[in-house]
Amino acid sequence: MLSAVGQLLPLAVGVAISPIPIVAVVLMLMSRNAGATSAGFAAGWVIGITAVLAVVAAAAGAIHTGDGSGPSPTVGWVKIALGVLLVGLAVRQLRARGDHSTPKWMQAIDSFTLGKAAGLGFVLAAVNPKNLLLCVSAGLQLGTAELSVGAAVAAGAIFVVLAATTVLVPVIGYRLAAERLRAPLAAAQRWLSGNNHLVMAIVLALMGASVIGKGLEVL
Repeated sequence: MLSAVGQLLPLAVGVAISPIPIVAVVLMLMSRNAGATSAGFAAGWVIGITAVLAVVAAAAGAIHTGDGSGPSPTVGWVKIALGVLLVGLAVRQLRARGDHSTPKWMQAIDSFTLGKAAGLGFVLAAVNPKNLLLCVSAGLQLGTAELSVGAAVAAGAIFVVLAATTVLVPVIGYRLAAERLRAPLAAAQRWLSGNNHLVMAIVLALMGASVIGKGLEVL
């Protein structure tokens, strides 16, 4: 299981340092309904990551040979395709690095309810292409790791916790020391908003290269 966790770790870090969800949760922590919206967003984020990981891992297990000879070549080609898509998104992010406009949904965060915040968290984790591809890559890796059900669940849980850390920590920390965290959170939000595209391009490029490499190992 430790080997599988080691392979999932870079992908979990990639999800964790994605700027958009961090910016979103920071904005919610500075909004009028900070407690409810931040908790809802964190819940939606965790559920979204878990859902994609579980579905893809189950599907990957179904196409795995399961005969001790290793993953099917199909798995290798799927990993390469995912890696190419991640690199493609990295190039797109790099080209957009001069765009510092604020998305409309960020402008509306101050009026969000718990339900809307939870929905946004789920969408950013399970639908947004940048994080979706990272979670799909992790699910594919987990589903072909030849683990027992218990070990797979444990490895998946570790991935989810690590991937959600940068959203969960601010939410929990804000509840414990709201006033102390206002200034650091505001500074983090400004920096991430200004460097969102560059940070995301680096993350996606590194993860894409890693996933392509894992796919080539299978072929």
